Amino acid sequence: MRTLYIECNMGAAGDMLAAALLELVPDKAAVLEKLNQIGIPGVQMTAEPAEKRGVVGTHFRVTVNGEEEHSHDHHDHTPPHDHPHGHDHDHEHHHHHHDDRGAEYNQPSHSHTHQAPGEIMRLLESLSLAPAALHDAQEVYRLLAEAEAGVHGVPVDQVHFHEVGALDAVADIAAVCCLMDILQPEQVIVSPVTTGYGMVRCAHGLIPVPAPAAAKLLEGIPVISGSQEGELCTPTGAALLRYYADSFGRMPVMRTEKIGYGMGMKDFPAANCVRVFLGETDGEGDTILELQCNLDDMTPEALGFAQERLMAAGALDVYTTGIGMKKNRPGTLLTCLCRPEQRETMLQLLFRHTTTLGVREHRWGRTVLARKERMEETAAGPVRIKTAEGWGVRREKPEYEDLAAIAREKNISLTEAADYLK
Repeated sequence: MRTLYIECNMGAAGDMLAAALLELVPDKAAVLEKLNQIGIPGVQMTAEPAEKRGVVGTHFRVTVNGEEEHSHDHHDHTPPHDHPHGHDHDHEHHHHHHDDRGAEYNQPSHSHTHQAPGEIMRLLESLSLAPAALHDAQEVYRLLAEAEAGVHGVPVDQVHFHEVGALDAVADIAAVCCLMDILQPEQVIVSPVTTGYGMVRCAHGLIPVPAPAAAKLLEGIPVISGSQEGELCTPTGAALLRYYADSFGRMPVMRTEKIGYGMGMKDFPAANCVRVFLGETDGEGDTILELQCNLDDMTPEALGFAQERLMAAGALDVYTTGIGMKKNRPGTLLTCLCRPEQRETMLQLLFRHTTTLGVREHRWGRTVLARKERMEETAAGPVRIKTAEGWGVRREKPEYEDLAAIAREKNISLTEAADYLK
């Protein structure tokens, strides 16, 4: 399976992702020329070699009428001028919305105009993008606008983006979506995302890192602040990762064909880059949690209800095993398998619906076959077909619930229902 692994040890930003993906294409100059012809007004995209801590990669630069966006990390212990500008363009922090707090709050920097999400969506539709890239760009921008609206507490149509930052964001998003359309990975796996820590200066003053919009976009995604002070993951970077990632975790077993390094502008003790790996995997790899507790004072009905609640909340599997416990009591070992991000939810349910006083926890790495689903039309109606492949095998089976629905409707057996697939 053609797999793209994105390593975010130093966070992610739109320009860094674009630069890293650009290194994976066979003809970088031709793709860059194509990007500059998609029709974003006043925007020029360039790529140049860059080096961070001895590692050579690409820096992706976007200018709007010759002007480039920068961010300003804030450090109380040193003067601002001691710090270079920009992890990437960080256009997101020039966003504004209508408010009654006075002219200073809404004052655009550099006297530029602002643009609403509706205007940006119309701009995206006017660009010379392939249909798949256009759809992806619209969805990524929708995620970004919704996050900003949620942070500001206003409807999406009242979020206003600083003009230079808005076009800069469009360029980064369009570039990444075009490159993903060219590379066509079958699955995208992303490492846990390092966010950085501290404060960053925006049009409204100082805000915490990760910026509120980025924090909202990273909900449910494995993150770590890391050891570097400053903004490492921007809202645009977070929106792109959220949209494209099929899963988050460690790199799977893969045969790497190409590696790309997308460089940020700022210098840190660690190489400031997003690294991407493109290659083939036999199966998918991820991490699961195994939560277990021993029970000897619950009725079968109560145990069944607890299992039902855990499965309804999204557990991967829940099962019981008969065990012998202290004082020669027969008991039940209850096991719940879930994803790491579901840990808090599952623990709450285990304590609420069982009599246990403690839950044991194991973290396991696992290798699974790559799973997909397709819809197959039959004379009796649509049936979902689940496929699994990798490690030299390929399996297919129809979705039980779909076959059962046909069997009930026609009063036939499951085997007879499956005959409609032939």
